[in-house]
Amino acid sequence: MNCREQLERDLAAIEAFLQTAVPDGDPLYREVAEAMRYSLLAGGKRIRALFVLECCAALGGRREEALPLAAAIEMVHAYSLIHDDLPCMDDDDLRRGKPSCHKVYGEATALLAGDALLTFAFETAAGAPLPEELRLRAVAALARAAGYRGMIGGQVIDLAYENRPMEPEVLATLHRLKTGALLSVSAQLGAIAAGAGEDSQCALGDFAEDVGLAFQIADDILDAVGDEAKLGKPIGSDAEQGKTTFVTLYGVEASREQVRACTDRALCKLQRAVPGEQGGCLAHLCQSLVDRES
Repeated sequence: MNCREQLERDLAAIEAFLQTAVPDGDPLYREVAEAMRYSLLAGGKRIRALFVLECCAALGGRREEALPLAAAIEMVHAYSLIHDDLPCMDDDDLRRGKPSCHKVYGEATALLAGDALLTFAFETAAGAPLPEELRLRAVAALARAAGYRGMIGGQVIDLAYENRPMEPEVLATLHRLKTGALLSVSAQLGAIAAGAGEDSQCALGDFAEDVGLAFQIADDILDAVGDEAKLGKPIGSDAEQGKTTFVTLYGVEASREQVRACTDRALCKLQRAVPGEQGGCLAHLCQSLVDRES
């Protein structure tokens, strides 16, 4: 089985797990479960979940034992998107071509659905079929990455710099926290599920953080010069909103050079963390993310 086929199989396993992950619950609060599923199952590349499974497999672990952790990271990601779209944050009416959660269910239910996905993520991670010590490490790593020293910290910076220029070092910190933290912990969760030590966990986390930066810069480039038909959304929205991006700071060509540099650095780190052919599918996944057209 080649890497493309393996990733497709992993993606199918992730989707199947997520389809049944959120039960209906009592009819009195069923609407919030529907809102949770609406956002969790709205599609997407499942990049973070794939990193969990592939990092686990690269270190000799079993993908099926890592599935709950892969689902948990997607729940955290979905919660963050629900909250990002709220009027008090980015005020976006559309997400992946569909009405945002708060446009369908109202702001209060959307807020609660996001809260519920975050807490349910930890319940799901804690139920992974792993030894207690590994489950504890996984939950602690996920909490750090999702908290104020990780993803939330990045969102705070993003909001603080609305409609005003951002220094290059602040932009790098923003993306390291807002995008990189969840991708980094995805790789770490895979290492933990495989029973790897903290050195391997940190090494794969560093690799994924560089992938996250390359992914974000590539995203900035697509927003500036991408194909609207392939993206499924208008280009130039970042510039219209006055956002500082790598493209506005450095230009398109210099940003492309940074994507290549980040990708090369990430692949070197991967080779050190997972020598030989075991990291082949991770390298394939990394390259496909930065070479994408949508």
